[in-house]
Formats: sequence, C-alpha cells, structure tokens
Amino acid sequence: AVAAPAPPADFGRPHNGRSSTQQALGRLLLDLTRSAPEVARRVVTVSPDVASSTNLGGWLNKVGVWSEEERTDWFADDAETVLHWREGRQGQHLELGIAETNLVGLLGELGATWSRWGQPLLPIGVLYDPFVNRALEPWTYGVYAGGQSILVGTPSGVTLAGEGGAHQSVTTPSIGLEQPGVLAYEPAFSQDFEWCFLHALSRLGRPDGTSSYFRLSTRPVDQRLARVPQDPREREERRRQAVAGGYVLREADDAAVTIAAMGAVVPEALAAADRLVAAHGIRARVVCVTSADLLYRALQNRRHADAPPGGTDGTDGTDGTDGSAGAGRPDILAEILPPERAVPMVTVLDGHPHTLTFLATVDRVPVVSLGVSGFGQSGSLEDVLSHHGIDAAAIAAAAAGLAG
Repeated sequence: AVAAPAPPADFGRPHNGRSSTQQALGRLLLDLTRSAPEVARRVVTVSPDVASSTNLGGWLNKVGVWSEEERTDWFADDAETVLHWREGRQGQHLELGIAETNLVGLLGELGATWSRWGQPLLPIGVLYDPFVNRALEPWTYGVYAGGQSILVGTPSGVTLAGEGGAHQSVTTPSIGLEQPGVLAYEPAFSQDFEWCFLHALSRLGRPDGTSSYFRLSTRPVDQRLARVPQDPREREERRRQAVAGGYVLREADDAAVTIAAMGAVVPEALAAADRLVAAHGIRARVVCVTSADLLYRALQNRRHADAPPGGTDGTDGTDGTDGSAGAGRPDILAEILPPERAVPMVTVLDGHPHTLTFLATVDRVPVVSLGVSGFGQSGSLEDVLSHHGIDAAAIAAAAAGLAG
C-alpha cells in the first residue's frame, strides 16, 4: 500500500487585504500545486454544478476536468473566457450537475481507495452549505463505511444576504458538532482556514484517519483582524490552537465578560468589544472559535478524565474506531477559557445559537447565546445581521447586560 503524502502544516505566507474563507479555498488548492505537488496530484474535487461560484475556477484551469474521453474545449481560443473547461482522463475535477446525493456517494467511494486498492486519494466535495442537509444520510453512510474525505459547505449562513433566504443555512453548524467520524471547522480568517484545511488533508487516506467538514463564507474580512503573530514560535502556537478548536483573539486582564465567536461574525464580536469600552467602560475578552466540534470533544474528554474509575458514561468521544475519536484536547480549554478568567459569556455565530452554548459549562458561567433561529431574509448584510440579533450592537447589548 502507498502512504498518503503529508501536506505542509503551514505555507508560511501572509494573508493580507480583505478576503473570504471561500476565496482562501481556491488559493489553497493552487498553493498545493506549487508547494506540495505530490499532495496535489492525489486531490480529486467534486461539485454539483457550482464549481465556478465556489472559487474552484483557478484549480479547474490548472488540473482540468475528468472525462472518459478527450473532449474539445470550443472556447479555448476565446480571450474573454476566464474558465477553461478542459476535459480528459488526466483531469482531477468531476462535475456532477445538481446532484448532492451522488456527490457524497462518490466522495465515500473515492475516500475508500486507500483501504481497497492501497492508493490513497484526497477527495474534496464542494457544495452550497444549505444542501448539506439534503446529502446528510448518504454522506453519513459513506463516513461510516470508511470513506475519508473533506466536505466543504460554501457559501453559508445569513451572511449570504444578497442571494435570499433559500440559500442561507442555519442548522449545519449543529450537524458538524454532532456528526460522528467527522472533524468540523468554521474558520473566520484565511490563515486559520489554511492551517485547519492542511491538517484535515493530513488526516485522509490512513488507517487512523478521519473525514472533515468545513463551513465557509463569501464575506470579505479584513485579515489584519486576525493579528497573526510574526514570531515563529508564537505563530506555531497560534496554528496549534486554531487546529485544536480556538484561540484568544483579544485578551483583557480586567475583563468583565467573554465574547466567544465563530466564523463570519468574528468581526462583529471585535466591534462589540470596542463598543463596550467606549459606551460602558466594560472590557471583554474575545475568543475566536475555529471548531465547536473539537472544543465540545475536549470538554467531554476532560469530563471523562476527571471521572472516577469505572464512572465513565460512554460520552467522552474516545470509544469509537474512527480517527476523529478522542480528537478534542482538554488542554485547549484551559488555554482559551482558564478558570482564573471565568466571567459571564456571550456566544455568537451565523447559525443556530445552541451550537456554542456548551462553552459556558467549561467554567460554569452565565451565558447569552446569539445566533440564527429563523429563516433567512433578503437585504443588506448589516440589516440581515441586525434582524437576527448577531450584529455588533446586539452582541454589545447582551454583554453589557451580563456584565451588569
């Protein structure tokens, strides 16, 4: 059997300007072809008729589309054509049309080649996030049967205000939290996405491997807000924490409240912290959650470690046979939510609010959980975030109420 090639842990390049995590996906795939070609050669991407709208265009131009026969690209000589649809047996992308169930079925088969034929592939499926629900049962079966792959849901959430309510996912963060055999990530920044996605690739095609799910956004975010450390040791520590589930984005020694935010609304959490100081003189810690899934596993594993001999109730997450079992590291909780800094907490995400509520049980503090519990709406981003109570004003008001 051939071992799956190991991707780098960090490309080591800065992420500047304003960009979205969906854009970061397209850049990462191209970076793989340059920095880790042996890894890129085993990547197979699949999508249900959304390749060009999910930032896979550059990757498609580079690797081509798989087809049983070579087919003529009738637009190859058109200088205005941005996407070149080259089809042949060397292609590494499969386009399925609007067929999410077929997509996840194919992911399961592609993700099992390491055990069936000794040739690991690195399959990545990309679909609009609300349609993860449509594909859930066959995806679950593929994971259960040993298929290891990465499923990317993008765009996601009510942040996709311009496309109307039908494309705004609400429950998928909960699916990521609850799905066995899968590591779930929802990064806010491009650098966090890069680190977490490279880690997810490293977990494919191996006996102790696991699948992953990424919930991404089309919202452009100022990458300076991430405050990625320049010192190599501090940068590696940030990478380690991001991969483990989260990190402290803004510390405050005299904080009266913690704001724990995940995904596209992290900028609102930072803006809310600024409002609290300006309007109330209240200082807040801001925790950037990259994986509610891993933090929940860490909490369960800590509970298991603290239980008396024979006292486990089987909910610690370490009794499975898949590579995601026991993935949560209890020490990450002490690093981002240390007991000596236990204060009331506001949690917020662009998804159902219950997803992050468990974080308050780490130190047993009062909590207000903000999120989306209604259908999506059409409108400006500012109006939609305000409508659902996840804008900076709503976060600051909740935090001020808790801080008293």
